[in-house]
Amino acid sequence: MEFDIITLFPEIFDFYFKHSILEKACRKGIIKIKTVDCRCFAKDKHKTVDDRPFGGGRGMVLKVEPVFRAVVKAKKGAELAAKRKNVNIRKIKSKTILLSPRGEKFSQKRALQFSKLDQLIIISGRYEGVDERIAKYIADKVISIGDYVLMGGEIPAIILIESVARLVPGVIGKSNLLKERISQGGGFVEYPQYTRPEIFNPGKGKKKWRVPKVLLSGDHKKIEKWRKEHSKLIE
Repeated sequence: MEFDIITLFPEIFDFYFKHSILEKACRKGIIKIKTVDCRCFAKDKHKTVDDRPFGGGRGMVLKVEPVFRAVVKAKKGAELAAKRKNVNIRKIKSKTILLSPRGEKFSQKRALQFSKLDQLIIISGRYEGVDERIAKYIADKVISIGDYVLMGGEIPAIILIESVARLVPGVIGKSNLLKERISQGGGFVEYPQYTRPEIFNPGKGKKKWRVPKVLLSGDHKKIEKWRKEHSKLIE
């Protein structure tokens, strides 16, 4: 699977994706993460990517032209890669996502759906916002990671990529255990987990913190029941 991030600040992604499990997945060729510098697609000598909003208002708005050209370039790149592998380009499953607080709330179910794609293009906005034509004509989906506003879409892009990539087979170890925690509806089951020591002493005169006895019992049926009782379905 290929992730293409359309951004004004590609360097923001360098450190994180080069120091994580995702970096290992990239080295193995399981996934590919590419940043596309939007400024490279501005045609004027000043590499202008933003302008004042029509109708007035505060801040600057990301222009439609460089984003359009960047997305076209990303799609052509995936098509060329497919041709080199003798894959029919018509069979490439690709989606373009715009990150915006006005979008659909991102969910575990949506992450599972995206993980089945061949390519996910993510438009990471900046400034006061993006030209609405990007949402209307370029993006297949407008996605929000929560009901709050950030300075840009770079951190949301990292969150989206990590949540999707971990569901791609081979990215994290023991993928069969990962499948066991995916619900029939596409959600993810989370339950409390403990490790050694069995008893932790936080200090003199304080109550010791113990691991629930059922987890030490070796009775897998009881453990499974306990986990179900204490689990939360993340959808």
